[in-house]
Amino acid sequence: MLRVKLSVVYACVLATTTLLLPACSTEPIDKTAGMSPNTLYAEAKDEMGSGQWEKAVPLLEKLEARAAGTPLAQQAQLDKAYAHYKSSEPAQAIATLDRFMKLHPASPAMDYALYLKGIINFNDDLGMFSSVTRQDLAERDQKAAKESFEAFKELVGRFPDSRYAEDARKRMNYIVNSLAQYEVYVARYYYKKGAYLAAINRAQVTVTDYRDVPAMEEALFILYKSYDALGMTQLRDDSRRVLEANYPQSEFLTKGSKTAADPWWKVW
Repeated sequence: MLRVKLSVVYACVLATTTLLLPACSTEPIDKTAGMSPNTLYAEAKDEMGSGQWEKAVPLLEKLEARAAGTPLAQQAQLDKAYAHYKSSEPAQAIATLDRFMKLHPASPAMDYALYLKGIINFNDDLGMFSSVTRQDLAERDQKAAKESFEAFKELVGRFPDSRYAEDARKRMNYIVNSLAQYEVYVARYYYKKGAYLAAINRAQVTVTDYRDVPAMEEALFILYKSYDALGMTQLRDDSRRVLEANYPQSEFLTKGSKTAADPWWKVW
């Protein structure tokens, strides 16, 4: 009887061990467990240096947790945002930067965080540029452009002497031009569809809200042509006079369009 009981116990232990073995054998091993924060950061930098952005992100997340409360943890957050950006994950990158700015409002790297946020939104539009289609930011939704402008504006306002400020100013100028051009793009679309009042409203936004932008010339021309199509002669003549006064050599008046050249946004 004793032998039978021992056999039963042995069989149960063997069965239990057999069931547990697969779980133990498949459990992932954390190869970074014994690494110091500095070593972990060096590993992450190596991955980033070789373009392995997806591999760098989890390393930086581990570093952020282990070095919490230190400048190295802050650097890990910024690098993680950049790695997300390079991995074509702008939403995650922006979320990481927003968290960084909330947690570290007095960080000496705040100017870089704002600059990177502006760049991510800026390139969210520029990534669609094509030398074949010649599509520019003005032909796309403007939400990212406006958010990019706000980040650059805050950077320039708070850190006018930052190493990133000059480039931010140039990009702000580009964005303003693109926002004006966007209104003209929509106005042109409405004009071609015969929706002249809608075309006037959109062209008027450029004339009223912007100054010294390349889109102004076409905006005035669309106003002139739309008023003409509606038989509103006084407003038509006023628009033409303003166009002639500001652009005396305008090809819109002589050819109805402008000779194609390098697009105005081609500044880099």
